[in-house]
Amino acid sequence: MWDPATYLRYGDERSRPFHDLLARVPTARPRAVVDLGCGPGTLTTTLADRWPGARVTGLDSAPEMIARAGALETSVEFAVADVRRWHPDPDTDVVVSNAVLQWVPGHRELLTRWARELPAGAVLAVQVPGNFDAPSHRALRAVATRPAWRDVLGALLREAPVDDPVGYAALLADADCAVDAWETTYVHLLPAPADADHPVLSWMEGTALRPVRAALDAAGWADFRAELGVRLAEAYPPRQGRVYFPFRRVFVVARTGARAEENP
Repeated sequence: MWDPATYLRYGDERSRPFHDLLARVPTARPRAVVDLGCGPGTLTTTLADRWPGARVTGLDSAPEMIARAGALETSVEFAVADVRRWHPDPDTDVVVSNAVLQWVPGHRELLTRWARELPAGAVLAVQVPGNFDAPSHRALRAVATRPAWRDVLGALLREAPVDDPVGYAALLADADCAVDAWETTYVHLLPAPADADHPVLSWMEGTALRPVRAALDAAGWADFRAELGVRLAEAYPPRQGRVYFPFRRVFVVARTGARAEENP
């Protein structure tokens, strides 16, 4: 179960990659815009502000997120949907998928299908976290493979569920797209009050720790969380009341049918 309030603890830091991604989308007057994995909808509403003439839709598989999004005052239409079963309408000119596809096994095939089903000239804009080899995730996997938890958690945590920019660029170029792909490492300066949980632990509770929390009972979760917190404090020691948290993200913006236009 997703908790919108937990996810939004670091709303400013989580929103920056979304805006950096959208800054590279060149479309001026799209007919329809879809945000796949819209979460609580706060970022999706900015799409309606940018393209007021477009029909903007936000889709997410978590009813809790859509309930939160549905309470917003906006023209955006929100609905519960599984991105794996989504197909674009003929007038879908922009598709956004921000920090979603890392949760979807086989998403490379999805990207190829979407690129081929979208109309020519449509834009597919994707961002995924690339932080799976960071100390935070290495600590998470190390604790999860301890005898107390490995039987329950071993199958939940994957080493590298996403590709690098070259991999996504090649994939979408092969689908006849013109591609702009890059990566950015953000250094988040997270407040670390002495009487609070370690901030990287709080960050991970909004995303990476969600399946772990769902798989454990209350006592197991408390023990797991405590041990992970110790490891995170060692990996990211506070400095003058804050923690420096590097976070790598991978971006790709692909325009469909563009290679065929450029090379008739």
